[in-house]
Amino acid sequence: MSNATGKWDCVVKSPLGEQKSVLTVTDNGDGTWSGDNSGAMGGLTCDNGKFDGDSKISWTMDMKVPMPMLLECEAAVDGDTLTGSVKAGMFGTSPMSGTRVA
Repeated sequence: MSNATGKWDCVVKSPLGEQKSVLTVTDNGDGTWSGDNSGAMGGLTCDNGKFDGDSKISWTMDMKVPMPMLLECEAAVDGDTLTGSVKAGMFGTSPMSGTRVA
């Protein structure tokens, strides 16, 4: 099981302000993971979830609201801390941080 498995309270510092959410990472047992990301604007399914070793993950999310956009995400885990980024098309890349909650 990867160190990234679990639930994370996350914050993305986007051009639209801080976006808070809960990221759920479930190990599929084959180097991939599935999960979702739920926040004030609703929930998104995490697609293409991949583990890179024990402490790095990547995934995409197909956002529909407030505008359709593919979000490309990656993060590294160090204990109960997650740091990474979210690439949001023409809005560029925003930093993301998180703390394990389960």
